[in-house]
This record gives sequence, structure tokens and C-alpha cells, in this order.
Amino acid sequence: MADLLQSDWVSQLEKDDNAVILDVRTDGEVAEGKIPNTIHIDIYKGQGFIYAVEELDKTKNFYVYCRSGGRSAQACAIMNQLGFENTYNLVGGFNEWSGDVE
Repeated sequence: MADLLQSDWVSQLEKDDNAVILDVRTDGEVAEGKIPNTIHIDIYKGQGFIYAVEELDKTKNFYVYCRSGGRSAQACAIMNQLGFENTYNLVGGFNEWSGDVE
């Protein structure tokens, strides 16, 4: 796992042809807006989160975010334990996001 500031997260993401953006916030948080082209899996779903994540392609590079960066760091750590090699945590999360929102 790597913690990346938004500028680094975005610049690396833009050059990455193997990227997946993962939003681990709650449904209520996602309803307030999200980064475009994301997959949403709520980390608070516990074992359900693990089951859903295990369905993902482990060869992809995952750019993970939550509201402030804490849950996404936790999600990256869980994903690394499950065999995902490339996970990138957005420091500051959606609260500090200044890019496009849908």
C-alpha cells in the first residue's frame, strides 16, 4: 500500500492503464457525490466487504478512497492481506478531493 496525496494519486492514475478506483464509503456518503468511474464497496459491510473484494481482479492497480483516508488505508491493508499487490490510498479522502465529482 502507498499513501498518495491527491496530486500524486491523480497523476499516477492518469498514466495507469490497469487502474480501478474503489470507493469504500457508506451508501449515504456516496449519495452526496463520488469520484467518477468508481466501484463502490462499503468497508463497513465487514465480511461482505471481503467477499466483494475477493471478486475483483488482483492484477489491477486499485486507487482507494473514503471520506478522510482512514477507512481506505484499512481497506488497502485488507486487500494486501488478500493478495492484492498494488493499492493506493488517497490521503485526505473525498473531503479534500478537488477533482471531478458525479
